[in-house]
Amino acid sequence: MTGAITTEELRTPHSALRVLPELLAPAGDWDCVRAAVENGADAIYFGLDRFNARMRAQNFTEADLPKLMEFLHRRGVRGYVTLNTLVFENELADAEKYLRAMVAASVDAVIVQDIGICRLIRELSPDFPIHASTQMTVTSAAGIDFARELGCNLVVLARECSIAEIEIINSVGRASPRAALPLEVFVHGALCVAYSGQCLTSESLGGRSANRGECAQACRMPYDLISDGQQVPLGDRKYLLSPQDLAGLDVLPKLVCSGVASLKIEGRLKSPEYVASITKIYRQALDDLRFTNDDLRAANPSARKSEIVNSKYEMEMSFSRGLFTGWFGGTDNQKLVHARFGKKRGVFLGEVKKIVRDGVIVNLAAPVKPGDGVVFDAGKPGEEEEGGRIYEVQSPRFKIPGQQLTELRFGYGDVDFLRVHVGDKIWKTNDPELDKRLRQSFAGDT
Repeated sequence: MTGAITTEELRTPHSALRVLPELLAPAGDWDCVRAAVENGADAIYFGLDRFNARMRAQNFTEADLPKLMEFLHRRGVRGYVTLNTLVFENELADAEKYLRAMVAASVDAVIVQDIGICRLIRELSPDFPIHASTQMTVTSAAGIDFARELGCNLVVLARECSIAEIEIINSVGRASPRAALPLEVFVHGALCVAYSGQCLTSESLGGRSANRGECAQACRMPYDLISDGQQVPLGDRKYLLSPQDLAGLDVLPKLVCSGVASLKIEGRLKSPEYVASITKIYRQALDDLRFTNDDLRAANPSARKSEIVNSKYEMEMSFSRGLFTGWFGGTDNQKLVHARFGKKRGVFLGEVKKIVRDGVIVNLAAPVKPGDGVVFDAGKPGEEEEGGRIYEVQSPRFKIPGQQLTELRFGYGDVDFLRVHVGDKIWKTNDPELDKRLRQSFAGDT
C-alpha cells in the first residue's frame, strides 16, 4: 500500500525511489476532508453518525457517502469509514444497513473493533476490505493470525507497540507471506492512557462509554495521589493520567524501515487547520525520504534538525499537550506523562521576568509578533487562566545581564495583571498568520 505516483516520480529511475507507507489523515467534517486532500493525504478516515468512536465530531451521514467517495476517488484518495465501536445485538440490523450503504458507495475499507461485525461483513461480502481497529489490541503475530481468520485485510496495531516490536511482527510475516497482513500505526496525535483506547474510566465515573464513542476524557483531569493512606505532595504535577501527544517525525525513517504499510494521524475532533498542518508536515517528510539514497536505519535526526525544528513549531501551534515519540522507543512513563497540564498549550515563550503597565517582560524562547494569542501559566491549569492577544512587541528599559529581554504589551484591560506573577510561564496558543496560511491551502474553489 503506497501513495499515489506523481509526475516527478514517473520521470525518475525506479531504482531511485523508495516505497513509502500510505499517509492516512483524519476528517471530522468536509473542511477537514479538503484540508487532508489538498495537503497530500493518500487516504482519509471518517465516521458516520452512529457506531464510531468519535461521536462528538461533526461526522457524516449515510446520505453523504456517494458524494464524499466520488470527491475522494476523483482525486486519487482512498476513504475508510470507522465502524469502530462495540455493537449491541439490537443494533445489528442498523449496522448491516450502514455496511450495505458503504459497499454501494465504493468505500475503500471499514475500520472495525467488534469481532461480530467482522463476521457480519464477511456474510454480506466476500471481499469488502476490513481494517482491524487499534482497539482490537493486536500486539503480536498471533493477533495478526486471528485478524486474518476474521477476514481482515489490514491491522492497525495497538499504540503501545514499539518499533522493535513492529519489526518483529513484520519479520514473522515475511517468513510466512501467506500469514502476513499489512500493518498500520498511529504516527501523530493524542494518546490514550488506557490500553489501545479501551478505557472504562469515563463510563465508570460519568456513565459515558469510550467504547461507544462518548469518551469524557477523564485522563485529562487533575488527580490526587494516595500512598498508604497518605496524600503525596505533587506540586504542579497533578495530571497523572494525561500523556503527551504522539509525534513520530523524529523516528520516521525507522518507521519506514520497519515495513509498516500505513501511517495514521489521529484527530477527527481537531480543526481543519490542524489536519492541513500535520498532513503537510508528514507528506513533506515522507517525500524527502522517497528520493534519499541514505541508509534510513542509520539516519541521524540531527541531520534534519532545522527541518524538524520548523515542523515542531507548526505541530505545537496546531495542537500540543507536549510532543513525544510515545511507545515507539519502548516504555518510558516519566517522559510520556509530564503531569503538568492536560490541555492544549502550544509553543513555550518563556517565563515572566517583570510585570509592567499593560504588559510583561520576558526572555523569549520562541518568536512572537503582534496579534499572537498567549496564555499565562501559573502552574494551576485547572483554574481560569489569564491570556490575550499581543498588541505590541518592543525592547524594554529593564535589563538583566546575559539575557535578551522583550516587552510584550496587551490592550488596555485585556489582561488582569493582578493575576499574573513573576515566574509564570507564557505559552503562545494562537498564530493567526499560520492559521490563515493553512486555511488558504484548502479553502476556495481552486
